[in-house]
Amino acid sequence: IFEEFVLGNAEVREIFKSSKAGNIAGSIVKDGIIRRNAKARIMRNDQILVDNLTIDSLKRFKDDATEVKEGFECGIGVGNMKELQVGDTIQIFEMREKKRA
Repeated sequence: IFEEFVLGNAEVREIFKSSKAGNIAGSIVKDGIIRRNAKARIMRNDQILVDNLTIDSLKRFKDDATEVKEGFECGIGVGNMKELQVGDTIQIFEMREKKRA
């Protein structure tokens, strides 16, 4: 049995267009941790907008990062997301195996 485990949330502060990477969400990590290649969903007003995305790229300033912790700013690449807006929340999660009781 697998259960979903939320790793962290990031608030989108600005959106940058990139010819190579699509849209980059300039974000601040509100809680937890953001990891590259983790699963993500876009939320607006506590409603799920888009589900089952993958974090394609994660950057701190110009440097690639594997993870970014709470309180830090980062650039999150989630492919060609047209729906993304300033103020949206990117929620990062992973599926963990749960032992049967």
